[in-house]
This record gives sequence, structure tokens and C-alpha cells, in this order.
Amino acid sequence: MGKQLIIGSNGQVGTELLSALRAKYGKENIIASDLKEPKSPIEGPFHILDAMDKTAIHAIVKENDVDTIYLMAAMLSATAEKMPDKAWGLNMTSLFITLDLAKEGLIKKLFWPSTIAVFGPNSEHVMTPQHGILEPTTVYGISKLAGEQWCAYYQRRYGVDVRTLRYPGLIGYKSAPGGGTTDYAVDIFTKAVHEGQFTCFLSAERTLPMMYMDDAIAATLQLMDAPKEQLKTYVPYNLASLSFSPEQLAKEIKVLIPNFQISYEPDFRDEIAASWPESIDDSAARADWNWSPKTNLSSMVALMLEGNKSLSKV
Repeated sequence: MGKQLIIGSNGQVGTELLSALRAKYGKENIIASDLKEPKSPIEGPFHILDAMDKTAIHAIVKENDVDTIYLMAAMLSATAEKMPDKAWGLNMTSLFITLDLAKEGLIKKLFWPSTIAVFGPNSEHVMTPQHGILEPTTVYGISKLAGEQWCAYYQRRYGVDVRTLRYPGLIGYKSAPGGGTTDYAVDIFTKAVHEGQFTCFLSAERTLPMMYMDDAIAATLQLMDAPKEQLKTYVPYNLASLSFSPEQLAKEIKVLIPNFQISYEPDFRDEIAASWPESIDDSAARADWNWSPKTNLSSMVALMLEGNKSLSKV
């Protein structure tokens, strides 16, 4: 088996994906890379790498016998709205570089994450189907929809083994969020533990699909391990776990921190969230590769609060 490369290993998902892959395959077999050194030292190989530097990526792949790439570098929804040109350039250029590596036979397998941001105001908002109306209203969503289509094209035209999940909002405590519209559901726990209060940039009732990070990482590894013949759905796969509003999340936090207070000051991110689904139909993933989440809302809240408390002791 060749080595595996994570591009964007310092990010919210990349950080935990790196830990999971190294635990499974050994630290020397998983190469981490990002634009900057990680904030905390990590064991195992790490490279400073620009996700848009084709020459550098090719060199790492060839020099290290890399056969699998996880392309986790991206500019997320809220940040991308402020820098649309840069977001489009990063999100699309990095994808083409890695798709072409697979097309040329230099790697065997590619993982590229998509998102619920590919849906829009005319999509079905409850149990949004795998194949439905896709009319994104953000730069992030537009780039991810375009990427989905290119992944499917390379899969059909060139036989590239590219695997894609439409992540919902992801919630973890081991790294900082990266500028997404669902980031409130990460920051709220930090504020609850350290300040006892939180001001939310979404409206109280804004329900969105969410997922605990451990489930997202497990789904990613499970999809990548699935035999190719089982994957009957063209990329990408819908992925679902939890759906809740800020108000519902705050209520669960108050069970464990009774004095916690939340207030609401909706901004442009609430308008973005209003165009997204409230819940997702992921029956194709469940049927094709036996996907099933493990974490419910109350257990996720307990894990996030305990995780933030443990970080404050370090």
C-alpha cells in the first residue's frame, strides 16, 4: 500500500482526519501538509504546501509513493463571501490538480469533500434528496457544485476513483472552525464553558443539518474503505446525522450548564443558512456502504462541553 497525503491537514476536519488515519495506518504512512506549520507539534511527516502549487504536489506524490489524497483545503462559506475570487481559485484549482493526478494514474484514489451548501432556496428543505434541485446562492456552494460535476465527469470519462461526501455542519473541539456558516455550533461550547453566555449570528429557530466530528471522520474512512463496486451512486453522497436549531442546542447545553444564556443577533450568515436544508436524506449512503451515525444530540453536547473543559486545563 502506498502512502496517503492530506492537503489541508491543519483545518477543522483535516486535524482530526490526520489523527484517525495515523492511528489506523501508522504515522509514517500518512503525510500531513498545509500552508503553515501546525500550531501544536505533530509526530510524523509534514510538508509546507500550497494546495494550488501543482509542481509541489506532484513532487510530494512521486517522492513518497503516495497513492491516496484527501483534499481538505478549501475556503468556506462565510469567508468565501468576502473573497469570492480567492475562494473560487483555491476551491477549483486544487481540485483540478488532484483530479488530473488520478487521471494520469499517479494516484489511485481521491477524497474531496462537498457540502450541503450546494442546495439552495428552491431545494426541498426537509429530507433533502440525493438528486434534487441544486441552486446554491453562495460562492462556496457554487464552487462545490461545480466540483461535484467535475468529479462525476472524471469518474465517468476517465475512470477516476474519486469519492465525495456532502458534509453537513461539523462540530468538534480539537481545532478551530474555518469560517463556515455553521460555526456557531462549535463556538457556542467554548463560550458556554468559559463565559456562560453566547451571542448567536443565526436566528433562534434556524434549523440545520449537523454532525459530530467523530461521525464525520468515521464516515469518511468508511467510504474510502468501501469496495468500488458497492458505490452505486455517482459522487457525491448525502450524509446526515443531527438536525437542530440554535434554540434547541442552547436548551441541551442548559441541561448541563443551567445558568448558560444565549442571545441572537442574526447577520448575513443567517440569510445563507435560510437557503440550506433543515434535514438530509442519506439513504443512498446507508444502502451502499452501511453508513450510520453513532452520536445523538445529548451525547454530542456532553462530549463537546467535556472536550472544551479538558482543553482549558492543558
